[in-house]
Amino acid sequence: MGVNVYTMKRIFSLLTNVTLSEYIRKRRLSNAGFELFNYKTKVMDIAIKYQYENATSFSRAFESFHGIKPSKVNSTNKLKNFPRIIFDENQKTTSSIEYKIINKEEMTLYGIGTKTSNQTIKHDAPELFKKINNQNKSKYGEINYGMITYKDEERAICNNYYVLYQRKIKNYKKIIIPSSRWIVFRINSQSAKDIQDMSRKFYQEFLPSCKYKFKDLPELEYYHDNITDFLVPIY
Repeated sequence: MGVNVYTMKRIFSLLTNVTLSEYIRKRRLSNAGFELFNYKTKVMDIAIKYQYENATSFSRAFESFHGIKPSKVNSTNKLKNFPRIIFDENQKTTSSIEYKIINKEEMTLYGIGTKTSNQTIKHDAPELFKKINNQNKSKYGEINYGMITYKDEERAICNNYYVLYQRKIKNYKKIIIPSSRWIVFRINSQSAKDIQDMSRKFYQEFLPSCKYKFKDLPELEYYHDNITDFLVPIY
């Protein structure tokens, strides 16, 4: 960068609102959580890899960041990821995103959809949800799921949004969601804006630093208990 260490640290902090040492610490702990969950690596080996002096100091730092002890990762499946910062003047990526991994069996759902696009989904999805909810709430209850489909495996171009019910509804399309693992981000509301904000954070902040491989399946939004679970399928 052509500057001394002190100046470089100052520049980094000014650009990101996080210190360089804090960024490195959180990225190491994010990657450590991924490896513990997916590869069942020994805690001591992970501690050494990510430059902790011993398992105790690593465990203390891990629990402070993720909210759980390293030894409990497999039983709780609840982790955090601090995203890799991309230096883009229009993008700020300095907050942790909490997630968990779940397995879901095959689901049979019934719904109705609308064509959409990356440019129009912010309008199309809430409009369809509101319309169908107003029509059906008294007879069929709350909408259970939203579903977003894509034209491509890279998930770059969305083409449909569906609202789905767990109960069979006459003339609604039957949709089978295969059994899969899902990465889940919880949103403490069901407002369209909050859901869209989480989707943006996933693609702009979480995805660039994510090590999971994604399945060619739709994304789901699970509406329940006044919250929304944003689910993305993974191998």
